[in-house]
Amino acid sequence: MRIGLVVLLAGSAVLAQPNVPSIEVFLAAGALDERQSRAALDEIGPLWRDDYAAMIVDLARFLRPSATGPDDTSTAEFAGATDPADDSGGGSLRRDDMGGPVRRRPTAEGLTRARLIQFLERRTGKQFDPQLREWRRWVWSRPYQPHPDYARFKSALYSRIDRRMARFFQPGAKALIRLDEVDWGGVPVNGIPPLYYPKVVPAGDARYLRDNHIVFGLVVNGEARAYPKRILAWHEMARDKVGGVELHVVYCTLCGTVIPYESVAAGRTWRLGTSGLLYRSNKLMFDEETGSLWSTLEGKPVIGELVDRGIELQSRPVVTTTWGEWKALHPETTVLSLDTGHERDYAEGAAYRDYFSNDTLYFQVPGDDTRLKNKAEVLTFKVRASDGAALPVAIAQSRLTREPVYPFEAAGRRFLIVTSRRGANRVYALGSSDVVFQAATTPSDVVRDGNGRDWRVTEDGLVGPDGTTLPRTSAQRAFWFGWRAQYPETVLVQ
Repeated sequence: MRIGLVVLLAGSAVLAQPNVPSIEVFLAAGALDERQSRAALDEIGPLWRDDYAAMIVDLARFLRPSATGPDDTSTAEFAGATDPADDSGGGSLRRDDMGGPVRRRPTAEGLTRARLIQFLERRTGKQFDPQLREWRRWVWSRPYQPHPDYARFKSALYSRIDRRMARFFQPGAKALIRLDEVDWGGVPVNGIPPLYYPKVVPAGDARYLRDNHIVFGLVVNGEARAYPKRILAWHEMARDKVGGVELHVVYCTLCGTVIPYESVAAGRTWRLGTSGLLYRSNKLMFDEETGSLWSTLEGKPVIGELVDRGIELQSRPVVTTTWGEWKALHPETTVLSLDTGHERDYAEGAAYRDYFSNDTLYFQVPGDDTRLKNKAEVLTFKVRASDGAALPVAIAQSRLTREPVYPFEAAGRRFLIVTSRRGANRVYALGSSDVVFQAATTPSDVVRDGNGRDWRVTEDGLVGPDGTTLPRTSAQRAFWFGWRAQYPETVLVQ
């Protein structure tokens, strides 16, 4: 995920650098007024560097490519939709009711967008599709040497969506990720509203849930709680307290990952929200105290004043399973109530129905890896090697379904992955124990070691007949594309 160097987000001190076009000029290049736009591009031209292409692409993605007309169904690619075939902004043809061609006039936005793309073509000598996907791929393939004031450009651009987003790109702060890969997710800050200490009910009172409905279950200090997918998918974050521990249960619906994080780190209780921004299709959280942006998958700040301060949230184990299986294992569990304070269609499968039903992505990510389908489910975790490095691991869920008791070794460490009948995965660290477990093809609540002894599968650990407990390791399900985009170097077991 890191780009190798910590990049300083530049502030006002660099505005007067010689031979560097100002951010104001770049913003003016995206103006709908043709004269103003052309004048700005003429000023940028003599000082052009290909490193500036990211800003021109950013501007173009803010502009709708379509021509006017009552049947215009195209939407801005920047909002995550798929562009129509004719994306040049230069007008298009459609058929009238009698089948004849009718020319529609281009919009001012479409003309400005086309002008920006033509400018890119002239300056770079490249010609890519006007949908900008190949332009972005080219930008990302280049070494990251952005305009020295690129952060302020991002701040100004995103503040047009929501003025609160300007706070996420502070002068003088640091970044561990490329700013040209920070995307708008289509909503304002907390536009997908987090739940704050949601109401819960006992299992027997959750009559809205059927046994085959999907839940995310966790146990903290003996207290069990279930978060139904049908609720959490609409909110993507729940600030909660379970077993006396303050938590943020974070759901990145786009990458299919739920991670419960402890809210306390570095001696402080962090209050997190949803920024409305993405990095490689993975949601970026923010903390209310400093406005730093945090990676959902890593649980630590990646842009802002908190970067490189050693702050990292501790994740808790979670399982994705059915309500029937969870409540059978934990009859004392509580579960979220439908009384969330929000009006949503909380029916099973209603949230993100189209997205979950196919393999198409809403947002572009760098690189493709076709070893698995984009949204194939993988179990993911990171293994700490002896030198402290974290090795990312992804194991195909299909593999774990075929082999529900699966011994695994990585970076010199041994693990046992146990998968239940309903697909719940639990990972246990074997540590220095010399016990060897028998692989199995039949799911069970117990696993057998090489000496024929049965070990109980629990949320906290794998418990042997003599009381020996092998601790559970935090692991999460994810869509393959989302995990691989964050960790291209990941180990994959198919």
